[in-house]
Amino acid sequence: MPREIYAIATLVSSILGVGIFSLPYIAAKVGVPIMMGYFFVLGAIMLAVYLMFAEVSLSTPDYKRLPGFAEYHLGASAKKIALGAMVISSFGCILAYLIIGGEFLSGICNPLLGIDNGDGLLFYTFVFWLASAILIFLGIKTISKIEFWGLVLFLVILAVLFAFGLPLINMNNLKAQTGDLSSLFLPYGAIIFSFWAVDMVPEIEEMLGRKNRKYSLKKVIIVSILLTAAINLFFTFLVLSISGKEVNDSAIASLKSAAGTGAAFFGFIFGLIAVFTSLITSGLTLKKVLHYDLKISKIASFGLACFAPLIFFLLGVQQFIPVISLIGATMMAANGLLILAMYNKIKPQKKILMVPLVILLIAGALFEIIYFVK
Repeated sequence: MPREIYAIATLVSSILGVGIFSLPYIAAKVGVPIMMGYFFVLGAIMLAVYLMFAEVSLSTPDYKRLPGFAEYHLGASAKKIALGAMVISSFGCILAYLIIGGEFLSGICNPLLGIDNGDGLLFYTFVFWLASAILIFLGIKTISKIEFWGLVLFLVILAVLFAFGLPLINMNNLKAQTGDLSSLFLPYGAIIFSFWAVDMVPEIEEMLGRKNRKYSLKKVIIVSILLTAAINLFFTFLVLSISGKEVNDSAIASLKSAAGTGAAFFGFIFGLIAVFTSLITSGLTLKKVLHYDLKISKIASFGLACFAPLIFFLLGVQQFIPVISLIGATMMAANGLLILAMYNKIKPQKKILMVPLVILLIAGALFEIIYFVK
């Protein structure tokens, strides 16, 4: 199979994580027109950031990761900032995966085991965490093939979910809702989060090899972002057209009352596949960064990557939307600004293109922090 296919599958699977499950709720909260405006503007911006980082990656002599790129192009201080932002955002991502992964596993197993109270949800979250921790500890050498078949299964389950929900689709549920001013900035961080896997670009470059890699890398990125956008929109409109204003903050659970147990069951499987593959990818990447960049032992790197998010979860940080919104708008924006700075270093003649992007990333992060604090 062509390397490009595996590369696209890996990048799409890395992008498709918990972010997609926040989109129907946010669309119901702010209204479809506002959500669509955010989606297309931020989607275009994210594509630009991906392509800029691809240029940076192709212009750097050795295969590195974001902290290594920052050091090479911007100096030691930039590397520290990149490392800090990358580690914190990875912890936040894994925490978000735990929050919603336990809910999805609970939705699948509850009908069989009958454990449906608060302690049951904690139990399922622990099982989900344990399964992912074992794979992260062992490491996965064939991640591209796992991501490929995971994506195939993901799309098959999405098609089954559509088949279950088709008779229940009500287009009136998509009617514009004006929302309120307090929710106006709600989509920003979550949409960025739903597109974010920029740190996978160097990994994709390595997968493609050196032959024609410049053309292939950009093509893979464009196809992956467009495919991800299509899946995000399809899922958002499917859930929203079925559940309407009753959609909850993780989308799938709301299908149970609107479309029945069968649709919800396949929805939970759909969600579990997306979240589990993304958690493994994030956990392995974080473990490598802690070990190779921060010089932490392999055992300690594994412990930090897996146990720290679990501890935060047990301490009560279990609100899905606030976690992904804050991480998406702040830590990922910090990485985005570093990418823009590196791109400016290699393409100074295009500085004018980056000014609005810098303003948007900074303003978005500030508004999201204000929204989160309120």
